[in-house]
Amino acid sequence: MDLLRLGPGLNAIRGHAALLLAKPGQKALVVADLHIGWESTLADKGFHIPSQVGKMLGKLRRLIRAYRPDMLIFLGDVKHTIVGAEAEEWAEIPAFFEELLRLVRDIKVVPGNHDGKLESLLPGDVELLDTGGMALWDHFGLFHGHAWPSPELLACRYLITGHVHPVVLFREAHYFRTSFRVWLVMECDGRGLAEEMARRGRAGRSDVEAARAEKLVIMPSFNEFLGGQAVNRPGGDESLIGPVLRSGSVSLGGAEVFMLDGTFLGTVGQLRSSWGARRPRSSPP
Repeated sequence: MDLLRLGPGLNAIRGHAALLLAKPGQKALVVADLHIGWESTLADKGFHIPSQVGKMLGKLRRLIRAYRPDMLIFLGDVKHTIVGAEAEEWAEIPAFFEELLRLVRDIKVVPGNHDGKLESLLPGDVELLDTGGMALWDHFGLFHGHAWPSPELLACRYLITGHVHPVVLFREAHYFRTSFRVWLVMECDGRGLAEEMARRGRAGRSDVEAARAEKLVIMPSFNEFLGGQAVNRPGGDESLIGPVLRSGSVSLGGAEVFMLDGTFLGTVGQLRSSWGARRPRSSPP
């Protein structure tokens, strides 16, 4: 496994929907949008898919052993049921985290919009944070994306979210399209975002003065079976979810798009201009 450098200390792990954040002497592994229990929702509709928890746990074990992070961060939507929890979530989530605690003692969860009552499922050693997220090393502002970030995140250079589940669609044949999870990296007007949050009573004047966010990174979902937002579909801005994406401080059209293997596809605007294009030959089957 090797790394795709997105910025200083900011690395996507090629082939995986995971980030490795680093500074001298410290490393943090970040994943988003596991949606544990999603399969039971499909089963209620007549679709029977085996639980993906074991597969996701296996991937995390391999990543932890390869990179030996000091911290493991879940960036929202650990579970799928929005209110309460299904039986599968009660059975799978506690055991999932107990196993990870054997490998990484410092585990933090930033709750997403699907994580209602998650605290009752987490072992006591797992730290459940506020929905506003966390400022890691005063450099990375981590939040799920369904709510405004905490004001202190505005002083971070990079903002990192999940929530969107970005994918691109490629035409394989006249009536057949396939989707691939992607990373989105876009410019962010940190001062403009801070001003908008201040207008809404979400930040103060001191937060505006301290704002220095330059980039917004949107993570692909760690659960490979989830659907997502097709960012290369023309008119996709109408389906933007999350207050930051709707704030006017970022432009989705200018976002750089990377596949999980590191293939650079161009910007969202360029992909939309060739909507329905065939999959690049360099991308994985």
